[in-house]
Amino acid sequence: MAFNFYGPLLLLGLLLSCTATLPVSVSYQRPPPRDTLTIPLSQNSDGLTPQQVHVSLVGENKMRITWITENEAPSRVDYGTSSRKYTSSSTGSASSYSFMLYTSGHIHDVTIGPLNPSTVYYYRDLGQTGWTNSTLQHLGASGYDVLLLPGDLSYADLDQPLWDSYGMLVEPFASSRPWMVTQGNHEIEQLPPMEPNPFKSYNARWRMPYDVSASDSNLFYSFDVAGGAVHVLMLGSYTDYDSSSAQFKWLMADLAKVDRKKTPWLLALIHAPWYNSNKAHQGEGEDMRKSMESLLYDHMVDVVFAGHVHAYERFTRVYDNSGDGCAPVHITIGDGGNREGLAKKFLDPQPVISVFREASFGHGEFLVVNDTHAHWSWHRNDDDEQVLADQVWLTSLVSETTCKN
Repeated sequence: MAFNFYGPLLLLGLLLSCTATLPVSVSYQRPPPRDTLTIPLSQNSDGLTPQQVHVSLVGENKMRITWITENEAPSRVDYGTSSRKYTSSSTGSASSYSFMLYTSGHIHDVTIGPLNPSTVYYYRDLGQTGWTNSTLQHLGASGYDVLLLPGDLSYADLDQPLWDSYGMLVEPFASSRPWMVTQGNHEIEQLPPMEPNPFKSYNARWRMPYDVSASDSNLFYSFDVAGGAVHVLMLGSYTDYDSSSAQFKWLMADLAKVDRKKTPWLLALIHAPWYNSNKAHQGEGEDMRKSMESLLYDHMVDVVFAGHVHAYERFTRVYDNSGDGCAPVHITIGDGGNREGLAKKFLDPQPVISVFREASFGHGEFLVVNDTHAHWSWHRNDDDEQVLADQVWLTSLVSETTCKN
């Protein structure tokens, strides 16, 4: 099972142990910034052609298909295991939303399945910069199974047509493989008193499978992949997370249900990193860390991925600001491409818990090999080429005899 990660978008071999590792901080001559990409909403005149198609996981054997049309159209998906031979169909619903003077197209939402594992299905449905596009091309060539994105999708920041532009930019990739996302600060888009409700566009366009987990919020949820061998927690950095919050109570209940004998890998995604040696966004994840870190530690979460900081950084296993061989590895992967540029200034000296850091655009790949081992690699965008810049072998914590509860 391979996962790909990339961070904010304008539209986005050593065996790990608790032994000491020399920190690495990399700098090289980077190519110049690239212009913002803007893709017009309609490239068709009929108003019924599906646009901005993306798919997401719904449970173990279903997929959600989401797309937008300019005019009203049936919310129906035909699908099957042979090209142009559709033996099944599903219907769903459509909605739209208004944001000040902007009105979205018709957002269609259809769930298909049950689907057979390891099977190719065919279906038919009735930060946008040059660096983002480069990252997407690299992702498309990597053959991933599921893409995880820790927030900051379109960088619309109230400019609603940028959501449409982003949707069309990622459609060639998001329509063929599941994209599972969580919210970032650029998805809040709250403008009282005209738009008092945050995440309006994000919730309308990127519905995640909150009906599958115990969560009733689109801002935090969980799901299983690889036949239940991997459990993924998608946590919300910009919704309440203190011990009395709905998210905290949901997380406790969700973690309590995970059987680590059946699920050896446990991953978590947040937006604002809990550990960060970049000068940008210092301390912004600290309150959430103090509230939730012990929960993840007690349940032996293997890796915590974060975004927000426009650079790459990998930490050792760390808990409460100190190296701990039974704690999660923390990785900041907020480097997919964005209009704000890279966060190039790191703290000096580099903390001991920071193993590798570099201010470059790129993406990461998490490959689960078996119940005990997985391989993480980070690929820098060197102009239009992807270059392997950091990699590490990880051992699942439940396979470590010294870490078992």
